[in-house]
Amino acid sequence: MKPLFSFVYLLFLYLPARPQTAATHWNLEKGMALQGYDAVAYHSQQKAVKGTARFAVTHLGAVWLFASAENKEIFRKNPEKFEPAYGGWCAFAMGDSGKKVEVDPDTFKLIDGKLYLFYNKYFTNTLLSWNKKESVLKAKGDANWEKIIR
Repeated sequence: MKPLFSFVYLLFLYLPARPQTAATHWNLEKGMALQGYDAVAYHSQQKAVKGTARFAVTHLGAVWLFASAENKEIFRKNPEKFEPAYGGWCAFAMGDSGKKVEVDPDTFKLIDGKLYLFYNKYFTNTLLSWNKKESVLKAKGDANWEKIIR
């Protein structure tokens, strides 16, 4: 066992440190992005569609599920296009307080081709609040997200 331990130890010493990325901060449920919803369907169908393990892709350490082989391939060709804003955390909360808050995958908005998700539980739909001052919240959310991923 000693030679194996030495090899593993040396391997970790010489591996470059993984730079921190936005993916490190994604909202993942058991390693799954978007709570298993199809990232491409938000754009192509303008609705939240559950994906299936049959059409799964791993991207930057997260598992992404899709409703069809076609959507899976579209994602594989350009995954960055389909990554949600603020790592999939609530856009309103990111803009309002810079906090990572859970979302309801059915409550979303596409802005300039980017998916924004929102908290919607217990009589609180943050998309409604977001819509009232979207430009201010988006600017603050962008700045807050940059602080988090740095």
